[in-house]
Amino acid sequence: MRLPLRSFCIFRSVIARGQAVDVQRRGLSGAAMRLVQFRRRGEGASIRVGVEQGEGHSVVDLKAFDPSMPSTMRELLELGDKGLECAQRALASGKCVVDRADIQLLSPVTGPEKVVCVGMNYRDHCLEQNAPIPKEPIIFNKFPSAITGPYDDIILPSESQEVDWEVELAFVIGRRGKHIKEEDALSYVAGFTVANDVSARDWQMKRNGKQWLLGKTFDSFCPLGPALVTTDTVTDPHNLSIRCLVNGDTVQNSNTDQIIFKTAALVAWVSKFVTLIPGDVFLTGTPPGVGAFRKPPIFLKKGDVVECQIEQLGSIINKVV
Repeated sequence: MRLPLRSFCIFRSVIARGQAVDVQRRGLSGAAMRLVQFRRRGEGASIRVGVEQGEGHSVVDLKAFDPSMPSTMRELLELGDKGLECAQRALASGKCVVDRADIQLLSPVTGPEKVVCVGMNYRDHCLEQNAPIPKEPIIFNKFPSAITGPYDDIILPSESQEVDWEVELAFVIGRRGKHIKEEDALSYVAGFTVANDVSARDWQMKRNGKQWLLGKTFDSFCPLGPALVTTDTVTDPHNLSIRCLVNGDTVQNSNTDQIIFKTAALVAWVSKFVTLIPGDVFLTGTPPGVGAFRKPPIFLKKGDVVECQIEQLGSIINKVV
C-alpha cells in the first residue's frame, strides 16, 4: 500500500531572508531546494532525481531538463556544486515539470554506503529511561537495505513480536571527508530529511547478545523522506518540532533542541573513524514516547499507520503489513 502525500498546515517552510548566512553553515552551493528521487508511473523501475516546486507540489525532472545529469541522488551529490547548481537552474526554469499524481516518490537517497545511527541522543528520551546523558555519541548502524520510501509499507517480520517506532531527524552527507573539524562540519552536509528508525525491541534488547544491529535492520526498517531539504532551506535544524503519530494518535512530540550531539558534532566524531562520502545517511536519535517504555509497552501490529513529521521537512506515512 502506498499512501498519497498530504499537506500539513502545521508545518510550514520558513526561509530566513535578508540575513547573512555563515559560510560554515552552508552546504555545498548554498541552494535552498527540496530534492527528491522518484519514478514516473508506467515507466518501469528507472529512478529519476527531481526538485519539488514546493512541499507536496509538482516536481521538475532534472534529467529531462539536462540529459547530462545523473539519475540518482547519490550521483548528483557526487557532482558537488555542479549538480546542485544545475538543479537550481532547472527549478528556476519552470520546465520539465511532472505532476505529482504521475510519480511514485522514493526515498531521497537509495543505496548509500553507510546508514549511521545515534542512540540515546535526546535529553528527554534519556530522562524517559532514567538513563544518564551520554558523554560521547553512541553509534550503531543499519544496513542500507533497510531503507524504504516515504509512503511504502513497513513489513512486520515474523521473527519479532516487539516492533516499535522512532521518529528521527536525518541528514545526508554531501561531500567526501575524513577527520573533519566540527567548525567545518556543516559544509559537508547536503541536507535534512525525516526518518523512522523502526526497531525490533526483542532483538535489540534481549537477543543476539543485546547487539543492536539485527533489531534495527530488518527490511523496510528505515522509511526515509519525503525530500532531501538542503541546509539553506532549514532555518535551524536543531529547533524543529518533531512528532510521531500511530493511527492518528500522537505518541512522540518534542523538539530537535533536545538533541545532545548535534549535526556538526556527529560529523566530526564519526569522521574520526571512517571516511564520509556523498549519500551517507545519519539518523540522529529519537525523542521520548516510543512503545517499549510505555506502561504497558505497546508495539506495532498489522494495519497500523505510522506518520513521522518534522517541521519544515515534511511527513512520511507508512502502513504496517
